[in-house]
Amino acid sequence: MARSLTVGDVHAKIRLWVSEQGAELPSGFIFAIGRDAGVPHSAGNPSDLMKLGQTIVFDIYPAEAGGGYYYDFTRTWSLGYATPEAQELFDQVKEIYDTLNDNFDLNVAFRDYNKMTCDFFESKGHQTPMNTKAPIEGYVHSLGHGVGLNIHERPFSGLTAGDDQRLAPCVIVTSEPGLYYPEKGMGFRIEDTLYVRPDGVMEKLADYPYDFVLPMKKWKK
Repeated sequence: MARSLTVGDVHAKIRLWVSEQGAELPSGFIFAIGRDAGVPHSAGNPSDLMKLGQTIVFDIYPAEAGGGYYYDFTRTWSLGYATPEAQELFDQVKEIYDTLNDNFDLNVAFRDYNKMTCDFFESKGHQTPMNTKAPIEGYVHSLGHGVGLNIHERPFSGLTAGDDQRLAPCVIVTSEPGLYYPEKGMGFRIEDTLYVRPDGVMEKLADYPYDFVLPMKKWKK
């Protein structure tokens, strides 16, 4: 009899795959479903079952084996189908992600784009750090951070980040807006790593689809 697939099974496959690619996970990774997807830094409960219609946050930040530069990436999925509420929230995250990409500009303070993100999410009725101290649902973290030999480094985008923390030429940053509702059993984040080119263009370091609902094939005996 087939055994149900668990988050722990997926974790094991991710570790194997990363090793096969000659990379390491010195800072861990996130693959979380349901309620844990709504907790931004939950790695995922290994005993949770993989279920249809529940949001999955997959955030992977590998580094070159033996020490080297990091990369940071997140996608949100729902297997088989998505509830109307989940689809709506995912669409909001994707909308501000796209808007940010259209507005990033050279030498602008990174925090300005975090403020833009807060304004957008608050216009949709979500809590953000702009007007709620340490929110536990809604938009609960900053927009992104620098990436290099450390997974988190300058420039930072927090609302209190200094004016000197800017999208300067040749820096590497993440853009990762998200929404989190653990009590509703759902969370959403989209993240890519971007290179700030000297001409001001934000170059995505790797392409990957943004599909939210992943179709499932029927299992045949």
